[in-house]
Amino acid sequence: MTHELTSTVVLTPLQRRGQEIVDRLRGIHLEHPTGRAPSGSEPRIGVALGGGSARGLTHIPYIEAMDEMGLRPHVIAGTSIGALIGAGWAAGMTGAELREHSFSVLGTMRIIAGRLWGAQVRNLGNFFQAGFNVQLDACQVVDAFLPDPFPYEFKQLKTKFYVVATDFQSWHQAVFSEGPLRQAIAGSIAIPSLFKPVPFAHHLLVDGGVVNPLPLDQAAADTDILIGIDVNGDPSEQLNKLNHKALDVWFGSAQIMMHSLTAHMMAAYPPDVYVRPHLSSFGALEFWRVREIVAHVEKDKDNFKRALEKRVEAFVRHDAESMRAEDR
Repeated sequence: MTHELTSTVVLTPLQRRGQEIVDRLRGIHLEHPTGRAPSGSEPRIGVALGGGSARGLTHIPYIEAMDEMGLRPHVIAGTSIGALIGAGWAAGMTGAELREHSFSVLGTMRIIAGRLWGAQVRNLGNFFQAGFNVQLDACQVVDAFLPDPFPYEFKQLKTKFYVVATDFQSWHQAVFSEGPLRQAIAGSIAIPSLFKPVPFAHHLLVDGGVVNPLPLDQAAADTDILIGIDVNGDPSEQLNKLNHKALDVWFGSAQIMMHSLTAHMMAAYPPDVYVRPHLSSFGALEFWRVREIVAHVEKDKDNFKRALEKRVEAFVRHDAESMRAEDR
C-alpha cells in the first residue's frame, strides 16, 4: 500500500535523490549482496548553529531542509541565537514549527515589545535606533520567547545538545549539556551591554559569540558528518557605506571579531557541509523582519540539500564497502 501511495506523487530529481538516500538509510533499498542493509544505520550528524542575533533566524530553513530529507542530527551545538533555536530543535520541534513559532512571537515590533515590556516600550525600532540605555534580563527574555510548554532540563531534550556561552571572569568558553537548560541559553544570548551578565553554575556568563561564534568543536564529537551554519553575515553591502550609526559600528566590530574566531575554528574542525548566507542587508536587532530574513535564504535550501546529500551518499557508499570487505 505504501508503494501505491508514493507512486502517485511527482517528485523533482532532487527530491527523488533525497528519497533514495533516506530509503537506503532506513534499509528499504538493500544493495548489499547478502540482502542486509549497510551496517548501520543513519550517519551521526553534528550540527553547529552559529550566533548572529536576528540574522540567526536563517537557521530555520536549513533545519527545514534536513526535515525534508528525513535526517535528524545526532548532536546539536548552539551559540547565542543558535542556542535558542537549537534548543527548540533538540526538544523535538520541526523546522516548520520553529518557523511558525518565530513568526508568532517576532512578527512585529509591537509583538516583541509586548513580550518584553508590555506597554512600557511602544516603538521598539526607535528604542534601538536611539541607543539602548537599559540592560535586559536574559533569563526573562528566554522565558518570554520560548514556546510553552518547554523543557527546563537538558535531560528532557530528545537530541544531545550543547550550549556555548562565555565566562566573563575566566575569559574562557563555558559549555553546558546537562542541568538547567534555560539559564544556559540565557547566558549564551547575553550580548554585552544589551543584556546583564547571567550568574549561573559558578560562572558569570555573557554571549557565547565572544569566544566561539560557530561551535564546531562541540558538534564534532562522535559524529560522522559535521555541518556548520554560519549566520554572522558578511561586509558586502557595507563596503561603500560611510554614515554608520554607533550601534552599527558596535555590532559590526563584533561581527569582525566573530568572523576571525570562526576562521580559526573551521581550521581546527573543518565542517563537511558549511553554509554562510549573505545577510548584511539585515540589522543585527531587526527581529521584527523575521519573515523577510527567513524568506531570504529559502533559495539556498536546495544547494544545502545537494551538499548534504553528497556527504550522506559518501557515507553510505563507504559503509557498504566496509561491509563487503568484512564478508570476504
